[in-house]
Amino acid sequence: MAARVFLRAAAICATIVIAATSVPAASAQVWLPIPPGPADHLVPRFEGAPAVAKPVASAPIPEHPFLADNGMSSMHNDAYASDAYSWGGPLGEDPRVTSATYGIEECATMAFDSAGRIVALCGGLEGSRLMLLDPESLAVLGAHPLPPRQLNLEKSPLEDICAGAYFYLDHRDRAVIATTNAQIWVVGQKAGPPGFALERTYDLSAHIPDDDCLVAQLPDWSGHIWFVTQEGGVGTVDPDSGAVRSIRLPGERIVNSFAVDETGGVFIVSTHALYRFDRGSDGKPHVTWREEYDRGSTRKPGQLSQGSGTTPTLVGDDLVVITDNADPRMHVIAYRRTAQERPRRKVCAEPVFEPGASATENSIVAAGRSVIVENNYGYTGPLSTMLGKSTAPGIARVAFSPSGCETRWTSDEIAPTNVPKASLANGLLYVYTKPDGVWWDPWYFTAVDVHTGRTVWKRLTGTGVQWNNHYASIYLGPDGTAYLATIAGVIRIADGETS
Repeated sequence: MAARVFLRAAAICATIVIAATSVPAASAQVWLPIPPGPADHLVPRFEGAPAVAKPVASAPIPEHPFLADNGMSSMHNDAYASDAYSWGGPLGEDPRVTSATYGIEECATMAFDSAGRIVALCGGLEGSRLMLLDPESLAVLGAHPLPPRQLNLEKSPLEDICAGAYFYLDHRDRAVIATTNAQIWVVGQKAGPPGFALERTYDLSAHIPDDDCLVAQLPDWSGHIWFVTQEGGVGTVDPDSGAVRSIRLPGERIVNSFAVDETGGVFIVSTHALYRFDRGSDGKPHVTWREEYDRGSTRKPGQLSQGSGTTPTLVGDDLVVITDNADPRMHVIAYRRTAQERPRRKVCAEPVFEPGASATENSIVAAGRSVIVENNYGYTGPLSTMLGKSTAPGIARVAFSPSGCETRWTSDEIAPTNVPKASLANGLLYVYTKPDGVWWDPWYFTAVDVHTGRTVWKRLTGTGVQWNNHYASIYLGPDGTAYLATIAGVIRIADGETS
């Protein structure tokens, strides 16, 4: 009961701050900056120095035939869920921060259409809507409402991932979205003035019980839409006929998105095991292999479930990587992802961060033949990062070789809940950090050298709870501009531009 009260208090706290400082959500064409904190002038605005680009050698990820271009299609960038970009981001040359607030909602998931505009899924207490944003001004160009959320008094809306966390942009600039009423909507863009139009609906209600909900969806390489549900449902949708086939994983839950590869593999992690699925001849999901991992003894502070907090990440043409939830230290684990039978599928497991203080609820970043993982241990809602508090430190790079895996470096930066991103073009990892023990609660957009783990520079976004990103991801637009959602709006970070 105490935990529930705490989470409700966190939700109320965030709501009060946003409601007091933002415009009504209905005013789609009106936007204001996120209000500055009263202590912005009391903390450093910029630390470090501009970076010199040092590219990361990495094998190219194949373009998915039914997704928007790599880097532009979804929260995790591409079919491999690499969270890495082939283009650059801010180098720290007089970086300018601008922002916009749209109401009591967080635009945690973004993609970029073929014109470079932002397509954002923005969720609030009552539900979500799809928004089209100008990438320079952050003005709202169009909006499309989605079915409302059914509020659950037993669960904080800040932890509710039902049909509000993930969507993807397909190869025709259409947003494919899971809804709260057990449907998948295909929403296209209107000709003429910017806006959206619902093009098709797939009804999954016969396959999703009332006590379950959609979490994520993604097409396989043949174009069939796969979906997962919170209570262990895995299914496929024939995009032409609309036929739905599904199975359930008894006693297991799914709280993250998934990855797919060009061989037809669909890689899904539950609270108990990592799976490779392939579509059977009857259209049903077929379990090709299943690998249990150490799910630990409890749900750690900083995670949404007792299990892996990561979307599976595909590395090269052979590996799939997740984290476990082991005690006392979490591990980064690599598996061979081939469908062929092998005597030993697990390649290696590498412990990361301090004993008793390691957990993540964010996807791993692929950088060459290595991955980067962030520590989220200790985050239980906005109150856990207020009044000078923060979470456990740690960002680590783990490299893979024929002899196994090893930690190349560990940074002491503190990133409470950010989904980090890497630029392979300039060799920077972008994270969103908050130092511990600073009463003014500053939040920084931070650049870390992928090669060494050294913090290169950090730029203040603002002070106060309104700058908390609460699990939202960083994104790099096709021109290298960075974007990040907070519980009060959207931030834009670009080098050397007038604000």
